[in-house]
Amino acid sequence: MSNIKYIFVHGLSGWGSYDEKYKEKPYWGMKNGDLLTFLREKGFDCYAASVAPHGSAWDRACELYAQLSGTKVDYGKHHSQEYRHDRYGRDFSDCPLIDRWDEETELVLIGHSFGGATVRLFTEILRNGAKEEIENTDAEDLSPFFLGGSKIRVHSIVALASPLNGTTAYDMLEDKSFDPDGVKAPLWSKLLAKVLVKRLVPTKDGRDERDYAGYDMHVDNAAEMNRHLTTFPDIYYFSMPCSSTKDAGNGIHRPIRRITDPFFVRRSIQIGCYSGTTKGGTVIDESWHENDGLVNLISAKAPFGQPQQKLNRKNIRPGVWNLCPVYHGDHMMIHGGLTKKTDVKDLYLKMLTMIESL
Repeated sequence: MSNIKYIFVHGLSGWGSYDEKYKEKPYWGMKNGDLLTFLREKGFDCYAASVAPHGSAWDRACELYAQLSGTKVDYGKHHSQEYRHDRYGRDFSDCPLIDRWDEETELVLIGHSFGGATVRLFTEILRNGAKEEIENTDAEDLSPFFLGGSKIRVHSIVALASPLNGTTAYDMLEDKSFDPDGVKAPLWSKLLAKVLVKRLVPTKDGRDERDYAGYDMHVDNAAEMNRHLTTFPDIYYFSMPCSSTKDAGNGIHRPIRRITDPFFVRRSIQIGCYSGTTKGGTVIDESWHENDGLVNLISAKAPFGQPQQKLNRKNIRPGVWNLCPVYHGDHMMIHGGLTKKTDVKDLYLKMLTMIESL
């Protein structure tokens, strides 16, 4: 095995190895046992980061940097003032996530759901820095993270069921021409959806509304973020979109009950029939209807406008989004399942073995 370190970054409302909850129920493996323990036994050096469950991609990227580098979280002087929250967070000096952070460090960043946006922004700042932080912070007060030019090598980025172009699960709730409550769905699914929403909606702490994951996942806001994120020519990119719906006619998609968690059924039905136009002018048509319960299939393939190709194990190229076959399961089944127990050990073993061989 090489010296690659595999960093797993959870999605919205998720948790990692710094969280007590991980001991009771690992996010990675969920209903089927600790996935990372299994992968470590196979020789892969794997770690589970803990980032803000509802935080913005920026805040989560800053937390990821601090955990990997073994430093205190610095959200940036400019950002913390602009978005109205404390500049500094937890200090990881005594408990870094990995045992090495130098020019020999090589990272494979694996993000589930919003973890995909987190690792992409992290890589962008690590390499190219953060212009606004540089311009508004004294040199001696600037975190090395925001300076950019890091010698740390990012080998690969893997996006699992990630809303790379946002998700209409948020946009449809703000579209006055669409009534999500008017979409026919089983009564039990409405009750379960209320429980799900409570988990997905953050407790507000006075910060700017733009500094939450929900803001970043709007289609227009994801597009704006994409305009500032580089697809680097020396990094291998992989995406694995999920789908748990089928065409029910007239372009409408309905959840396949066998592979859709009951908590996602109502939202899946709504996404599967929502059409409209975002405030920024993006037309949401039937091409957006297929989904995994939370994220549109079209969004999870690759950032719009970026080079992409179907995964060909004989021709895996860096600087191109290599699209893995669609995983037929809902948003959470790809890492063990929310309530539907799913064995994904072999899936990840094959993925990491493939990356290791590059």
